[in-house]
Amino acid sequence: MVLADAPRAPDAGAPRPGAAPREILPGTQPDPASSAAAGEAGRTGRAGPLIVALGALTAFAPLGTDMYIPGFPDLGSSLHAGDSAVQLSMTTFFVGIVLGQLFVGPLSDKIGRRRPLLVGTALFAALSVVCALAPNIVTLDAARFLQGLAASAGMVLSRAVVTDRFHGPDLPRYFALLAMVLGVAPVVAPLIGSLVLTLSGWRTVFLVLAVIGVLLVATVVFAVPESLPPERRHTGGLGGTFASMGRLLRRRAFVGYVLTSAFATGAMFTYISGSSFVFERVYGTSAAMYSLVFATNAASMLAANSLFGRLSRRVRLTTLLSWAVAVAAGGAVLQALLLVTVGASMAGTWISLVVVQAGIGGMFPASISLGQTLGRENAGAAAALQGGTQFAFGAVAAPLVGLFGSTSAAPMAVIMLAALLCSVVALLALARPWRGEGDPRAAPAPLPQQSSVEPVRAAPGAG
Repeated sequence: MVLADAPRAPDAGAPRPGAAPREILPGTQPDPASSAAAGEAGRTGRAGPLIVALGALTAFAPLGTDMYIPGFPDLGSSLHAGDSAVQLSMTTFFVGIVLGQLFVGPLSDKIGRRRPLLVGTALFAALSVVCALAPNIVTLDAARFLQGLAASAGMVLSRAVVTDRFHGPDLPRYFALLAMVLGVAPVVAPLIGSLVLTLSGWRTVFLVLAVIGVLLVATVVFAVPESLPPERRHTGGLGGTFASMGRLLRRRAFVGYVLTSAFATGAMFTYISGSSFVFERVYGTSAAMYSLVFATNAASMLAANSLFGRLSRRVRLTTLLSWAVAVAAGGAVLQALLLVTVGASMAGTWISLVVVQAGIGGMFPASISLGQTLGRENAGAAAALQGGTQFAFGAVAAPLVGLFGSTSAAPMAVIMLAALLCSVVALLALARPWRGEGDPRAAPAPLPQQSSVEPVRAAPGAG
């Protein structure tokens, strides 16, 4: 009878084969309130510095990519490299982020979160200096790959730490805050990069990134305590640790949440890479006008993040995710229909993108919260699969607009529509939101409760 209900209530707190034993001996049972300590932290000021620190770590990728984009022409001239070779430095960074997350996440389930965070942030700072001093494009591309590996630690482990520390209604609220950082960083990073370039050259951009890396090392030291105590870590070899990823991939709902957010990421990267061509080349807007378009779209995403954080305490996450997917897909359909019926229209495209970005702003925190709740026992592996897949899909989607032509608004609209329709399919066919799997409010607390263990252990001595 209990097993029959298992698909509706994830066994986030139950011991699993291959995981470290979690039996609580008589007389050593922790106070029941300890299992809710993370949730209580969300209602006190203590959570504030931690969330700010994790938000800064989440911004590694946007800062590492968008800050130096304005310096591409200067970089190519300085290193005598063509456009494709310069763009390869961004591709290698993305590859490093994807592969790094898939390695660091499961590893942190075995050794804890703090050490990989310290190593990753320190290496990011050091490799930023290497990039700044690169004598040729080959050295820069190699250093960027390693820099991506280092940056992945902050991105994947910020999600894992949130999963370790918070549960219930607090979990989606804090993931919404991290998503807000990802919404703001791509807007702010190019502005910082442009400011640096007006004062100096592209090499200085990487020196600024090195300083940011040093500051983040200090942030981890003082504001990010270890969130995974030894008794909750996985034992055994690395093979068993990475096997946890296979177990997660056998969970249909988890795969559904991962793909729902990954296809949305593909749509967002398509927009980021193609919108400047559409608005400046097709519609003839100025760079200043395009900046306004980009800012309003980012604002719609932030507003959706904020609204999600408020609604997540009252509405089921699966319902919020369904609403967000419907809004994003609806905006993409609107964009395509306007192109077919009205033709190229700057106002129509702008309004459609505002709707799409608002939907994506709700999709990210909802899908991440649901996926991390299902994978709570392997929070690092779950974060790795979600983050790695998102960036892999984004890296594949980003160059497609240029591949299919940048002189029309159609390629961007079609690719975004296809990606978001795939999100709809993943949601309905795999995640099946009507089943409610992964809602943090239905999941057990991180530590097992006494009632789930004691009856089994007390039976031999009964009577």
